[in-house]
Amino acid sequence: MRKEIREYHEGKEPDRRLICDRLYEIIEADYGENECKLWHGAPVWFIDGNPIVGYHGLKAGVRLMFWSGQSFSEPGLENTGTFKAACKIYRTLSDIDANEIRSWLANGRDMQWDYKNIIKNKGLLPLTGVE
Repeated sequence: MRKEIREYHEGKEPDRRLICDRLYEIIEADYGENECKLWHGAPVWFIDGNPIVGYHGLKAGVRLMFWSGQSFSEPGLENTGTFKAACKIYRTLSDIDANEIRSWLANGRDMQWDYKNIIKNKGLLPLTGVE
């Protein structure tokens, strides 16, 4: 596990840490070749400079977020924020469905909104050239 991510997990309560460990394992299996770093204090994976997926601990559980999740065809994510993000909150380890997450991860590769240039684009969020 990447050092900064391991330290993030170590700072969580035991039940939240188990959820974070499992999410990391699933995401890293599909996105391990991509940039991953603590971004705004939470683990986030990027493709071509765009945030794709990340998670962070909340009082209610661990929130898994996809920055382009509102554009995914699969159900299960709830809209969040003012752009195209969607998320799911996991309260227990048994709530995690790895196949569901893998499906969202595949969508994340194909459906990317251009967050890295949002300021340059004056708040507009166009799709990137990913097919």
